[in-house]
Amino acid sequence: MFGVGAASLVGSALEWYDFYLYGTAAALVFNRIIFVNSDPTVATLAAFTTFAFGYFIRPLGGLIFGRMGDVLGRKRVLVITLLVMGAATMLMAFVPTYAQVGIWSPILLVVLRLVQGLGAGAEFGGAAIFSVEYAAPRKRGLHGAWPASGVYLGLLLASAAFAIATQLSDDEFLSWGWRVPFAASAVVVVVALIIRVRLAESPAFVEIRAKEEAPVAPLREAFTHEKRGMLTLLLAQTPQNVVSTINLAFITVYLTGTLKLASSVGPIVTVVGTAVTLVSLPLFGALSDRVGRRPVMLFGMAFSAVFAFPYFWIIDGAQTTPAITLAVVASLGIGVGSMFGPQAAYFSELFTGRARFTGLAFSREVAGALTAGTTPLIAVALVAVAGGSSWLVSAFIIVACVIGMVTLILTGETRGRSMRATSVAELKASTGSFRD
Repeated sequence: MFGVGAASLVGSALEWYDFYLYGTAAALVFNRIIFVNSDPTVATLAAFTTFAFGYFIRPLGGLIFGRMGDVLGRKRVLVITLLVMGAATMLMAFVPTYAQVGIWSPILLVVLRLVQGLGAGAEFGGAAIFSVEYAAPRKRGLHGAWPASGVYLGLLLASAAFAIATQLSDDEFLSWGWRVPFAASAVVVVVALIIRVRLAESPAFVEIRAKEEAPVAPLREAFTHEKRGMLTLLLAQTPQNVVSTINLAFITVYLTGTLKLASSVGPIVTVVGTAVTLVSLPLFGALSDRVGRRPVMLFGMAFSAVFAFPYFWIIDGAQTTPAITLAVVASLGIGVGSMFGPQAAYFSELFTGRARFTGLAFSREVAGALTAGTTPLIAVALVAVAGGSSWLVSAFIIVACVIGMVTLILTGETRGRSMRATSVAELKASTGSFRD
């Protein structure tokens, strides 16, 4: 189980190291050297639009690689997605500026962002399924949290990389300093690849495929029989996407653009917030093994809704690094930690073994495209509409949390379901059985 956990953690770390690098660069770099415009707000919106593009392409990646994962196996797909994401991110380090090649600069960046998004479209879903299918039934929440911890390990590494890079002079940072973190992703690719190629295939997948008599058709299976699970996932994912992206992408541009704080503040507070969340995720995952997935996730959504206004009151009122750090740590470590920690187990338990990869990867990435990918754009626009005030962003967070809470209340508990169930009826009947 150690090898599976390491493979899931490192792969997810690469995925979100890549994605968060882009989000930070969109706020600090791309709006100045690639998406050049005399109006800083327009340039920032253009940079975040390509941030959203990476999310919009991810559902297609989820469909393509998710189907492959249900037909060919989890392990093969996780190796492919790793190489696709890693190559696109490393090439971003060499994208020329607008001053050097004109319009080709943003075009090249958008193309690489789309390729990156395709690979990322099945990375978390595959890692989550792989971990949960390997885990003992009573420890799925804990082991399923490793991909989530990998997400925050990637964010931590990316935040640390940019926190270091922003210590350079402005000219050095804009000319070459921002490129180093992108090139450094090669190290993570190599480590993750070595770990993943040595793993055996998921036992649940092997058993299911051995007893299948008809050809596997995961796309038809997912969209015909598992639509409810897909819709549940999409709506339940919404609050975590919104709250995470506010903290990890929007807050940096808010601190520098609206509050006029130093460009190093955003990466520094995010380093602390992600470090705390990295620890809280497996704790909340393990808690969901004891009390259920729904109670833990509902707590996170309720906390995030209640904290939405105090979050910005603290940041706007103090405008100091310690106060901002406190707000981010609470929002990420408690709110996101309790929503995200149980997710891999909860989402995997929503689907049968015949279409688990397809249903989970596609619906999760649709949720990402609709919410995580658009949240920075929406938040920037809401601040502009409110004349620089944050109250509309707080209201936006509350609405997202209410959507998630209603979804979980209307959906049954999944803890203990069989990972080897091949029909929706069999899956639901196995709830609470804790056997495979």
